[in-house]
Amino acid sequence: MKLNPITAEDITVLAPVGSYLALRVGFAFPMTEVNNLPPDWVDHYTRQRYMLQDPVMRWIYANTGAIRWSAIDLDDPYRILAQARTFGLAYGLAVSVFDGNSEGQRSFGTFVRSDREFDDGEISMLSSYVSRRHDQKAPPTNLTAAELEALRMVKEGMRAKQIAFRLGVTEGAVKQRLTNAKKKLGASTGTQAATMATEFGLI
Repeated sequence: MKLNPITAEDITVLAPVGSYLALRVGFAFPMTEVNNLPPDWVDHYTRQRYMLQDPVMRWIYANTGAIRWSAIDLDDPYRILAQARTFGLAYGLAVSVFDGNSEGQRSFGTFVRSDREFDDGEISMLSSYVSRRHDQKAPPTNLTAAELEALRMVKEGMRAKQIAFRLGVTEGAVKQRLTNAKKKLGASTGTQAATMATEFGLI
């Protein structure tokens, strides 16, 4: 088994039954979501609307750190964890990360095995993985006001020529601002950069 940092491919070895990762969850949806839990369980869980009653999710939103499902001491009146076992989700781990960011965005992961509890080394690796992915999705702090202004106009559907006219600058200046913004955000297009800036709450 690899030492830190582990990759997404390593997750399938560490959590052979499945995993769920949600990065930078704000008031509604995560910025990135990777659901590799068994489809039958996802369908059952969704149809029963278990999320608000799930003791694992309640622990995640009230705590930071990592915990084995078996150590979660919260009421489970719907016997969600017992039902999960019937779908092969016998041994689970929950990881919750919150860095005090002003947007209130939390990242979390849940990882599942059928054969045994996660050992301390695996918990450490998976905790580091979720923390690293959370940090990678942090909003950049080096975008200038001019770059954000250009992205805001891209979001409104304006083209570079229209933005230039509105701002009273050259089209080349607008394109440079968008190029800078794309580089800082890791985006390939201006539209993608505007979408990412929106998700980060920058525009």
